[in-house]
Amino acid sequence: MAKPHVLIIPYPAQGHVIPIIELAQRLVNQDVKVTVVNTEVTHKQVKSNALENDGFSDLLQSVSIPDGLEPWEDRSDLSKLTRSILQIMPGKLEELIETINKEDNNKVTCIIADDCMGWAIKVAKKMGIRRAAVWPASVTTLTSMLSCQKLIDDGIINNNGIPLNQEMIKLSETMPLIKPTNLWWTRFEDLPTSEAFFEVVKEAAEASRLTEWHLCRSTAELEPGALNLFPQLLPIGPLLASNRRADQVGHFWQEDSTCLAWLDQQPPCSVIYVAFGSFTIFNQTQFEELALGLELSNRPFLWVVRQGMTKETTAAYPDGFLERVGSRGRILSWAPQQKVLAHPSVACFVSHCGWNSTLEGVTNGLPFLCWPYFADQFQNEIYIRDIWKTGLGFDKDEAGIIRSGEIKGKVEQLLGDNAFRAKAIDIKEKVTSSIKQGGCVHKNICNFIEWIKEKDTDAKNQLDTI
Repeated sequence: MAKPHVLIIPYPAQGHVIPIIELAQRLVNQDVKVTVVNTEVTHKQVKSNALENDGFSDLLQSVSIPDGLEPWEDRSDLSKLTRSILQIMPGKLEELIETINKEDNNKVTCIIADDCMGWAIKVAKKMGIRRAAVWPASVTTLTSMLSCQKLIDDGIINNNGIPLNQEMIKLSETMPLIKPTNLWWTRFEDLPTSEAFFEVVKEAAEASRLTEWHLCRSTAELEPGALNLFPQLLPIGPLLASNRRADQVGHFWQEDSTCLAWLDQQPPCSVIYVAFGSFTIFNQTQFEELALGLELSNRPFLWVVRQGMTKETTAAYPDGFLERVGSRGRILSWAPQQKVLAHPSVACFVSHCGWNSTLEGVTNGLPFLCWPYFADQFQNEIYIRDIWKTGLGFDKDEAGIIRSGEIKGKVEQLLGDNAFRAKAIDIKEKVTSSIKQGGCVHKNICNFIEWIKEKDTDAKNQLDTI
């Protein structure tokens, strides 16, 4: 008897690919065949940085389809990339499924699509395939997406998603108010990118009405109000490889694990871990102020300086900085972050507040210093600072720069108040409880997998028009 065969389709960004491949691993562990469908560029990046034992096996495979751009075109132009994906990839996915389905024992029985790839849900419906959506970021950001038409009707945003006023948005009595300029698709540097992503938002909202399951990467302990607003959403927890004692798969850059030996040499709860994800870019002034702030802290620090992190060709450290900090500071290009955050020497996390990093910090009971860059990160900061009360933010000067003295002061404030650590540990324990066998999240994942394994429903019922 053929095994169920799931196609799973992430948006081509680091923060989407990693958790969605982790979901694929969970399905494979329950004897479900999974094919991860990446863009050609993402497929190449993931494969070139794969671990020796990366979990890809007979039941977990990876394939690629074109994103519509030429190989040499700049994929950091998110507006151009996003519009190309919306135009080209639906047809390419349909062709891929038709090719796979030529093998009787390999037919696609279910499609799981990232909400940023909502068009794939429409393809699944058209082809009579069962379907589920998954949102790899916070439920709060998803609720704003699912409410996009209401926001237009209420005169809060225009038809292109751009805020029309500064009145605070109340999606629910039990959720924090949202600044219109914190709607994630508005937090980009240029208008064309915001408008392109609002097309993604509208597509996701339409696709959500066609899904049979809508998974979200959170828990009731973290976002109760957002989950109550849309009860159809199924929380499946942080989706971290560390929760099943495995290595993370799906990185776009090679991890430098030598930093773990350096961490072993540091005192418990002493190290400032600094990492800003895969997109954050600093100008040279801000980069230097960050370096000087870490120096002024007089604490050991582990700092991830990704290639391309500054607007200049190469990051230039302040004169004499590397000599002055010596072995107290360790700088690397990419870290095995889940292992770093679980290390007992780490005291706090200076983070861009991407949802991956937020969940990794939360599940390790760490306090945060929040430095959001774009998209959903500003709303995540509000949860860390104001709802969970497990961190602090930074204040910028009149030039828009976070100065070294501000960094030093916030490090001292965060680590000088045990209340932040205590709240972080409390939330960690609650989230961990829901993940364990018998917990709510564990039950949700089991129920979803059982649905995948059910005998296919009558295809005729799936082929009604969209």
